[in-house]
Amino acid sequence: MDSFESLASAGRAASIPEQVSVLAALKPDATALSAGAASMSYGELDRRAGQLAAYLAEAKVGPEVPVGICLKRSFDQIVAILAVLKSGGAFVPLDPSWPIARVQRLLDDAQAPIVVAEPEVAAQVATRQRRAIHFDRDAAVIARCGAIDPIERQPEQLAYIIYTSGSTGEPKGVEIADRNLLNLLDWHRSEFEIGPADRASYLAGLAFDAAVWEVWPYLCAGATVVIAPEEVRSSWRLLQAWLIEQKITMAFVSSSLAEPMIGAPWPSETALRYLLTGAEALHRAPVGGLGFTLVNNYGPTECAVVATSSVIPSEMSGMPPIGRPISNVRVHLLDGSGRPVGPGETGEIYIGGAAVGRGYRNRPELTAERFRPDPFSAAEGSRLYRTGDLGLRASDGQILFRGRIDDQEKIRGHRIEPDEIVHALNRHPRVRASAAMARGLGEHEKGLVAYIVAGPAGEPSAEELRAHLADQLPDYMIPGRFVRLDALPLTANGKLDKRALPEPTAQNALGQVRFEGPRTRTEQTLSSIFAEVLGGPRIGVDDSFFLSGGHSLLGTQVVLRARDVFGVELTLRHLFETQTVARLAQKIEQLLIEKVSTMSEEEVERRLAV
Repeated sequence: MDSFESLASAGRAASIPEQVSVLAALKPDATALSAGAASMSYGELDRRAGQLAAYLAEAKVGPEVPVGICLKRSFDQIVAILAVLKSGGAFVPLDPSWPIARVQRLLDDAQAPIVVAEPEVAAQVATRQRRAIHFDRDAAVIARCGAIDPIERQPEQLAYIIYTSGSTGEPKGVEIADRNLLNLLDWHRSEFEIGPADRASYLAGLAFDAAVWEVWPYLCAGATVVIAPEEVRSSWRLLQAWLIEQKITMAFVSSSLAEPMIGAPWPSETALRYLLTGAEALHRAPVGGLGFTLVNNYGPTECAVVATSSVIPSEMSGMPPIGRPISNVRVHLLDGSGRPVGPGETGEIYIGGAAVGRGYRNRPELTAERFRPDPFSAAEGSRLYRTGDLGLRASDGQILFRGRIDDQEKIRGHRIEPDEIVHALNRHPRVRASAAMARGLGEHEKGLVAYIVAGPAGEPSAEELRAHLADQLPDYMIPGRFVRLDALPLTANGKLDKRALPEPTAQNALGQVRFEGPRTRTEQTLSSIFAEVLGGPRIGVDDSFFLSGGHSLLGTQVVLRARDVFGVELTLRHLFETQTVARLAQKIEQLLIEKVSTMSEEEVERRLAV
């Protein structure tokens, strides 16, 4: 590709928009994006992004100007991100399922003058200082813009700002530069030999930095990115079937979904070449004969998604390693004094090299604390990122993950600071003090538990607190259980004694505002399924599954159990739409009635009487 070579000879790597433009010129009809029966060619992707980039440029978007992207996984979402990069700006990924107050707060923190959003979000986040664009309303105006060529981007230029949970109670924005992102892309394409024949899955939510990795290495290599339907994202069985059906060759799947997949049988022939995993600790190796290679990956958001990587052989014993550093990245294991630890000793993981981002948005003190001068590099201005993770270097040079040195947790692939949850809880007028932590719910699964000391106005209910948090935090940060305490346990130094926080029980659980028991046999069965999956003592028929600690992964278990018991084609979408035992029972009975013409009265009665 001559355009790539000319940029390289000029001493500058081709940016993402430049690479996509070259591919669009070479093979305009090649498929860039696919979703169900719909597709978008490289030519159309480049043209539409060029038009939106022109529209953004007219609005003064350019280098170092952040633009919010608050769109669902879709062709429009990828067009919007590419357009921001083409205009010279930086994108700020925001999940449209978040509370509006959180989206507004992060847009304000990023100082984004423009946001491209879903229609229902755009109207609520627009202000005098911030313009909101949505494709439905603005399509005609954007279409009249002449597509512009990509603005030249520099290595240190801001590519994106992505927000993670913050220990001060406020999310922190991580700034990633072009050079960080391009190093990831170049390593990925070379390591896995990505080319036009590849079909890569897009599963992650936009605000999860893995989304960057699932899209752009492939669109810069002429491959096709296939957007997964919502219902397969939380069920490993449905996801496995979809990967096979769609002939996906490259897929990233978080560890909690990957683990059951690599222990299950696969067809003797499958298109899948690599199953990439990460986001949480991997606890097992694959069984033999899967037909594809499992690769475990590790990297904090501050270091452009991936810092280390390892092929995991089948049937290996012990905890799978997180691997060796990727190209142009260095990893040091240091003790509390900043000295390298000896062989076989555990040290804190520090990351250096091309992956290390610019720092935190508007947080110079925190940036100085976590991004340290690199004493092991002679390069001017080089820095190490202090991860807070512990690691041990094995005899073969691979790194083994050994946990955290602080309170930070990973829940469903998302990095969480319990202090941010505490900060939100303490805003409730009837909470005097609180604590939050992750506790084991099963062999490898963790869930959030909140501990509440009530104020003088009386004890809040768990229902009130969940609703209060839902206005401020994403669903994965809302605790599933709330425990009543007379006072927080403290150490002799006056600090919270986390080891003294009790396990949740039926006796110490915070009460509900109301409890309505099941009234029909269908509700009784569903109530039992909800309680078993959520691990709670009782679930009222009007209690929201998702405000009672449920999430899409647990929801999949509810759907599969109910499907087996009632014999109807229930989907995760039904649970999202109904949420409660009462409404889901009505839906199940409706589905049964629709089947009644093909069933005997005895069969209908049997299914309703389970």
